[in-house]
Amino acid sequence: MPAALSQRWGWLLQALILGVAIWSLSRMHADASQIPLTTVVQSWHLILAALALSLGNYAIRALRWRAYLADLRDPLPLGISALAYLAGFAFALSPGKVGEMARARYCAPFRVTVVNIAATLVAERFQDAVAMMLLALLALTAGSRYTPAVLGAGILVAVAAVVLALVPWEPLADRLKSTKRLAAMLRTPVAAAARSLAAARALFRPGMLVWGLVAGLIAWAMEGLGFAVLGSMLPVSVPVLASIGIYSLAVLIGSMTFLPGGLGSTEAVMTALLVERGCALSGALLVTLLCRAATLWFGMGLGWLAIVVLRRVALSAGQD
Repeated sequence: MPAALSQRWGWLLQALILGVAIWSLSRMHADASQIPLTTVVQSWHLILAALALSLGNYAIRALRWRAYLADLRDPLPLGISALAYLAGFAFALSPGKVGEMARARYCAPFRVTVVNIAATLVAERFQDAVAMMLLALLALTAGSRYTPAVLGAGILVAVAAVVLALVPWEPLADRLKSTKRLAAMLRTPVAAAARSLAAARALFRPGMLVWGLVAGLIAWAMEGLGFAVLGSMLPVSVPVLASIGIYSLAVLIGSMTFLPGGLGSTEAVMTALLVERGCALSGALLVTLLCRAATLWFGMGLGWLAIVVLRRVALSAGQD
């Protein structure tokens, strides 16, 4: 790539990152402004516990991601792997969390391919969707209005699994690379997407599939437990398993809307389910906002911190 064009792309990327950061901060401020400071002070120990459980979630998922890359013969040092994984959280407000592909930029110096980064993203989204559906069952009752949403998610996941398993992705990638039916500028990225799906299929062997699902169940149950911990400040008692189910169902439905970070939809479902359990609307909304602060916004904060550290590492190594 010519130096001038490379520099333009560099500036464009910097502008994009700055724009995402500003927008994320504005959304975070909108949520934070609704949380009474006195409640935060009085419940600091519960909030710290929820943050610790979120850290546990991130640690388990980061180890799973590193194992996926190692399985694809693209191993990373533990420290860099953890930082690169956290860096993806900075773009959690991207639709479908595709912004987490930004990890590829920080893995490039270690010759990790973009195709394999995309393959791990596919495997993660699949495993997490299955885990969240299983955990969401804890919140459903026979007449729940959210049952169709979980069933719909299950159908989508099943269809995606069948397509992933049956389509010959590698031969398809070769044909897409040379076809004249696509514009020249689209052939390479579309073919790369097909190769990523072929690589992702390798991560769905029985052993890796079971291990990834168990890791996902434990990780997301920890965040659900954090929601239960925050819910303990309410006068109405919600069982721990039901709280984990409420959190999982809300996040699952939020992800199905393809809204950035599930903003709005996740909070609405979480609050509504707490109200259905007998909680006052004001208390339910407060717990919901605190939970989102300890999960979504906390993760994004760690993501931007990881980016700063990674950039310092790159600068010291003369790679940025």
